[in-house]
Amino acid sequence: MTDWTDLARRYDVRAPRYTSYPTAADFHDGVDASTLRNAVERTNADPLPAPVALYLHVPFCRSLCYYCACNKVVTRNEERAGRYAELIGIEAARLAPWLAADRAVSQIHLGGGTPTYLSPGAIGGLIDILDGAFPLARGEDSEWSIEIDPRTVSPEDIHALRAIGFSRVSFGVQDLDPRVQEAINRRLEPSTLGALVEAARHSGMRSVNFDLIYGLPHQSPERFAGTLDAVTDMGPDRIAMYGYAHLPRRFRAQRLLEGDALPAPRDRLLLLHGAITAFEAAGYDYIGMDHFARPDDALARSRRDGTLIRNFQGYVPGPDTDLLGLGASAISSLGNAYLQNVRGVRDWETTVAGGRHAVERGYVLDADDRLRRALISAVMCRDTVVFADFENHFDVDFHERFGTALDRLDGAEKDGLVKRFADRLEITARGRRFLRAIAMVFDARLHGPDTSGGALYSRAV
Repeated sequence: MTDWTDLARRYDVRAPRYTSYPTAADFHDGVDASTLRNAVERTNADPLPAPVALYLHVPFCRSLCYYCACNKVVTRNEERAGRYAELIGIEAARLAPWLAADRAVSQIHLGGGTPTYLSPGAIGGLIDILDGAFPLARGEDSEWSIEIDPRTVSPEDIHALRAIGFSRVSFGVQDLDPRVQEAINRRLEPSTLGALVEAARHSGMRSVNFDLIYGLPHQSPERFAGTLDAVTDMGPDRIAMYGYAHLPRRFRAQRLLEGDALPAPRDRLLLLHGAITAFEAAGYDYIGMDHFARPDDALARSRRDGTLIRNFQGYVPGPDTDLLGLGASAISSLGNAYLQNVRGVRDWETTVAGGRHAVERGYVLDADDRLRRALISAVMCRDTVVFADFENHFDVDFHERFGTALDRLDGAEKDGLVKRFADRLEITARGRRFLRAIAMVFDARLHGPDTSGGALYSRAV
């Protein structure tokens, strides 16, 4: 334990989560709808175009969770949510003609906010609208997932979502301890969650995910152990456990939390260590960073066969997709371009209703960005970086380009996080707990003349 906590303190740096490279902190306003269209058309022309995924951002919530840093609108005006769904359909109808007719949408992901702010009937209507715009793959050839606030749905709703076509659900659990729930204004009975998990299993959902957060007010290793026991008893297929980033100057809701009740740094480390230990003991594979999966889940299988990827949804099974984002703040990722929609919900609504495309900012990768993106992805998703793979694909001398970066791993090698060989870099089981700190040595933006961007990122542990 002492060895691990010493390592955790040493590598608890501020670093990107690397759901993209470059990160959203590098996005700028020098892009527009024509950039998005060009990106779609370039990917259409690829010899083997990537599968297409849709991400829909539904920002509405019925109540405020004090820890939340999401782009959201707290309201009980259901008519506004209905109008928003109509505008999603309008945005989809504008984008769909750019996509080649033979490119079916194989994945749909609804995030938020709280997507289940919309009733199952309204969600079904939204899917029908998308089906009218895009060719949607169904059945075994597709994966539709939805984020769910378990306080807002019934077992009957879960069955209805499965009937619509959703095959994966992600429940926002955060913590099941009553005192912690009171502090974050998010009360959920374990029995309520258990009934929803049972409904998901009975309905035929392929995968159930729980989102947890460590580092919340009043959490202690002892209290959190109760949550971990309850979670493993329910047996979700996947678990994502995120470290809470307390940034009250940026996120007003966080000012309502009891700042003096946040766990001390040592307790925060113990929360993470206890969770990793508990989940591995319960039979979960440690995917990396803060993700876990049962060995027979698609996420664990993808990690074993080398197709695991990391994108704006975190770790997901491969293959990689071209992503089209719909709704306020949604990000599209197509080939070598990232495009983000207008972030303000009212502004996005006004833009789409006014007949305009909603792209506000983004980034187009150059050759060096593409090389580093592939390298950082390999660090985050695989245990071995084979230098020849990058030399052959990108026509570079790996040691000439990254020799200085590899030298920065001296300490990590002494600490047993990595092993360096003449032809490859291997990340150890211990190192997979500190992937962000390893990956950042290859990030040109954190080692150039201006490294102030590091202050933009959360701590790695």
